[in-house]
Amino acid sequence: MKPRFNHPTVISIGNAGHWPHVEQPEDFATNLREFLAAVDATAVPAQGWTRAFEQKSENSFADAFAVDVVLEASVLTRPAVGIDEVKTIMGTASQIYEALAFTYEAHSGLQNYLQWEAQAFGGEKLFGVTVLTKNEEGKVVHAAIHHRPLGGALKFSAELARRLQGKIDPGFFYTGS
Repeated sequence: MKPRFNHPTVISIGNAGHWPHVEQPEDFATNLREFLAAVDATAVPAQGWTRAFEQKSENSFADAFAVDVVLEASVLTRPAVGIDEVKTIMGTASQIYEALAFTYEAHSGLQNYLQWEAQAFGGEKLFGVTVLTKNEEGKVVHAAIHHRPLGGALKFSAELARRLQGKIDPGFFYTGS
């Protein structure tokens, strides 16, 4: 099993066979609680960018952005530039998700890497990675958002186009034609 998992942990529950949850329920429950607490502790904390997704508002995103922010995304046909355009796109995009969880975060200098899982369109699963580059003040100057699978990304782009009709140039989005 070791090659399939990062940092596996083995726990032995004494006086139990193949059914430790039945044979030693208290010991099993204690170990399970400890495991779940450790897993929960690795969740990405809500701050800046991740908090903006929770609040699903343009202003929450604007608070995280530098004035000249650039957004590149697999759901856009070209980069969006400037706080007004980017906050409008991000505020609307955040409302498409039925559920979104940031599952992993890493940092390197002024860059943050966020892995995420989401649901949209009646439970369809989407996955992705977001790379945020910040300036010295901690404001996002560049965001690169990568959705997968391709079918979900194309559907997401078309839905953004529909919701942002009359607000953002439709040339930013995939429309199926």
